[in-house]
Amino acid sequence: MTTTQTPAVPVPATTAPPGKRPKRQREGAAWVFLSPWVLGATVLTLLPMAVSLYLSFTDYDLFNAPRWVGLRNYTQMFTEDPRYWRSVTTTLTYVVIAVPLQLALALVVALALKNMRRGKGFYRSAFYAPSLLGASMSIALVWRALFNDGGTVDHLTGSGGWINKPGWALLAVALLTVWQFGAPMVIFLAGLQQIPAELYEAAAVDGAGKWRQFVSVTVPMLSPVLFFNLVLQTIQAFQVFTPAFAVSAGKGGPADSTLVYTLYLYDRGFVASHMGYASAMAWVLLIVIGAVTAVLFRTSRSWVFYASEGDR
Repeated sequence: MTTTQTPAVPVPATTAPPGKRPKRQREGAAWVFLSPWVLGATVLTLLPMAVSLYLSFTDYDLFNAPRWVGLRNYTQMFTEDPRYWRSVTTTLTYVVIAVPLQLALALVVALALKNMRRGKGFYRSAFYAPSLLGASMSIALVWRALFNDGGTVDHLTGSGGWINKPGWALLAVALLTVWQFGAPMVIFLAGLQQIPAELYEAAAVDGAGKWRQFVSVTVPMLSPVLFFNLVLQTIQAFQVFTPAFAVSAGKGGPADSTLVYTLYLYDRGFVASHMGYASAMAWVLLIVIGAVTAVLFRTSRSWVFYASEGDR
């Protein structure tokens, strides 16, 4: 009796599930998805930064080829240009005024919205709306009209126009930033809603009033969110440009009272055509913002409370 052997049928290789694919294939797929961002960051950020760093050591007027001058732009900036130091002082004053006022107002409104039972969505959208406008020139021009001589604020206060007075012009610029407090307010509101109600109940049982609950419960539990907002708003404040440009018509007046750093950088680079000097100013600003951010992170260890860390 003869038996017929059936030929073996090849079994097709099964495709490995995504989680079991070789590491090289997974990395390749990741780089494919990341390539648009990498290309954009290289062409639009890293390459311009490298060119700007080179130009900061040159004498470049936008019309002739850059001429290498070494550290002359930096030495001139620090030792020979009084308007540069005036712009530094003006910017620091602006940061000290605008950032605390904006964060305080955002926190107060967030606390009010947290306890609101009706109309919370409407008021949250209404307070956030100015932030959607951003630092647009149109809003800055409206702000200039409000605070100009004969404007609405002049009619209400009889001040003669804030932007015409050196002692008040910078405050008018800062108030525009304070008015756009919607973004930090929304972040504060989200942080407040994450605080357990049991903590307030325990504090009330111990006899703590509203102020004591705010100091002992709200502020420590909200400190990571406060730190986040502080870093973001400080970085943005150092880069303020549009409000000062619109209020002063691009001159930084009156008496250089609104001559913030970026406005003077614009004046040196695009008005006076000293692009090498402006590039040096830009790199100094980058270093200063990085140093201030590092200081904020360093000091946060002593006042930022993280619930997951028992020693805080």
